[in-house]
Amino acid sequence: MNFKHLYYFWVTARAGGVVKAGEQLHTTPQTLSTQIKLLEDRLGRRLFRKSGRKLELTDDGRVALRYADDIFALGGDLETAMRERRDNHAATLEFRVGIEDVLAKTVAYHLLTPALDLAQPVRLVCVEGQFDDLMAQLALHRLDLVLSDEPLTSRLSVKAFNHTLGSSTMSFLCTAALRRQIGSEFPQCLDDAPMLLPGGSSSVRPLVDAWLAQHGLRPRVVAEFNDSALMQAFGREGRGVFIAPALVEAEICTRSGVEVLGRSDDLVEDFYAISVERRIRHPCVAAITSAARGTLFG
Repeated sequence: MNFKHLYYFWVTARAGGVVKAGEQLHTTPQTLSTQIKLLEDRLGRRLFRKSGRKLELTDDGRVALRYADDIFALGGDLETAMRERRDNHAATLEFRVGIEDVLAKTVAYHLLTPALDLAQPVRLVCVEGQFDDLMAQLALHRLDLVLSDEPLTSRLSVKAFNHTLGSSTMSFLCTAALRRQIGSEFPQCLDDAPMLLPGGSSSVRPLVDAWLAQHGLRPRVVAEFNDSALMQAFGREGRGVFIAPALVEAEICTRSGVEVLGRSDDLVEDFYAISVERRIRHPCVAAITSAARGTLFG
């Protein structure tokens, strides 16, 4: 559809005729009539009918007018939104980040902090979700960045790029009471111990399953979680042993009142920033990647 033709129809309908519409649009009535006729041909419907020397809307014309009202009202909203963004851009930079559910929220906090320390004020908008859903939002430019523990692969037809941030070995944590109950000989104490595991969508879960099988361990899986924060909430209540990146084990122990049961250098979780930029230009993304590689994981 040619929206110029639709606009001419809309102005003519609101003005009550091609003469007044022509005065508003600085064009001739003949030009308007020709443009409206092209729109009618495109839609296959008559939009106006003559009533004496006036034009009246047909039933189809009234339907078309309702849609045109909505379309051009949205156009006005778009202009207003862009004008506000232009006026506010120098003051505040909006930064929209998708955080995969399974990512440890303490790690996400440390990754995002450098973006808030920029000289320019930043308005951070965080969205949590599963990997595929976040990639869809990134592809539609609803997000500027996605933080994940797995890279984007050809499995998803999304044009985006992986920026490796770093990696961390994994720690096994539990309450002091649970530790006394199951013993402290790691990793043998995990056999038949209550355990909280990441859900099947986590990239770490297959590694944990393989590691347990390698050591001949069969814990009692109490629950599985796609949300790391919920898994930690169950863990601090003594519901089972849970895993977390060794990078932030000290903070988790302090905040959740749990202890380190053991660590494994064979279990490694990788962290990625995924953006539509091959070469990073967004100042927040640049701050995150630089701090992660230089300080957090360095």
